[in-house]
Amino acid sequence: MKQDSHQPGPPRFALNPRRPIGSSISDLVTFESLSDRSMPVVAQPVTSGVNLITWAESDKDRIQAILLRHGAILFRGFGIQSAAEFEGFITAVSGQPLPYLERSSPRTQVKGAIYSSTEYPADQEIFLHCENSYQKTWPLKIFFFCQSPAELGGETPIADTRRILGRIDPKVRDKFAEKGVTYLRNFGVGFGLSWQEAFQTEDPQVVTQYCLSVGIECDWGGNDRLRIKQIRKAIRSHPSTGELVWFNHAVFFHVSTFDPATRKVLSESFSEEELPGNTYYGDGSKIEPEALDHLRRVYQEEKVLFRWRQGDIMMLDNMLVAHGRSPYCGPRKILVGMTEPYSA
Repeated sequence: MKQDSHQPGPPRFALNPRRPIGSSISDLVTFESLSDRSMPVVAQPVTSGVNLITWAESDKDRIQAILLRHGAILFRGFGIQSAAEFEGFITAVSGQPLPYLERSSPRTQVKGAIYSSTEYPADQEIFLHCENSYQKTWPLKIFFFCQSPAELGGETPIADTRRILGRIDPKVRDKFAEKGVTYLRNFGVGFGLSWQEAFQTEDPQVVTQYCLSVGIECDWGGNDRLRIKQIRKAIRSHPSTGELVWFNHAVFFHVSTFDPATRKVLSESFSEEELPGNTYYGDGSKIEPEALDHLRRVYQEEKVLFRWRQGDIMMLDNMLVAHGRSPYCGPRKILVGMTEPYSA
């Protein structure tokens, strides 16, 4: 890996904030940058009454081109109100939404393959991550729809995984590139999802066959317990652009990333090998605390925040942009859909 090709610097596709970068084929929608990081790009109608779904179907090539360049588009001001409209937009621009499989967080199915965003307590932060990067197959696109924003907080922070990779210390980056990441999960320990919820079945044989098909080691124990282990790459090449991206859950799933209160409960309740989840290097060795701290700082330095407005839809390239969630107060309803399954 050429180390100098991923050094931090100005955004690769820098734009001036709020500077128009063009209009749609039919001149009904403009695209503007929302921040000095050039993302998200905001798509807004130039007049009232523009039908988002109809326009997106006619202009999806341009949408895709902008997404590959900037990684995130925020569709604002189109008057979207329902899960059905959200689903219709996703289908128009990217195909049928995918079911949420090999689950790692609690969600509620709203309509078809449209789900609630992760249902963690409102006072907890959800760390930046790329959806399902620990799986053999992951979605290339992920969409978020704001039915109602929180009274305070509740942003969906985003970060460019190309820039994240460029900021990582070469020694840390190269070790992950060489070794990859091991993901360990224990089900049936009384904390986190059950294996039935994670794999959406009551049949252990179905789980075993699924694990075999996607390169997951599984070990069934007594009292309905299951331990799984999978080794994945930490750095991937984007299938359309060829760019290298930081694409993994190494920090997200590591026990040290939990808030202090949760870490205390886990340390008092489980031995390390019995933790509900944890990460290691691909050879099974421990990830150094200083490497994890460094990576958390890099994510923080690349974080971009914006305030949700009712009716907003955000479309992300799931390999180019990581997402998370800020703590919040008051009711908040964000829906999620994923599309375009991809296996390296």
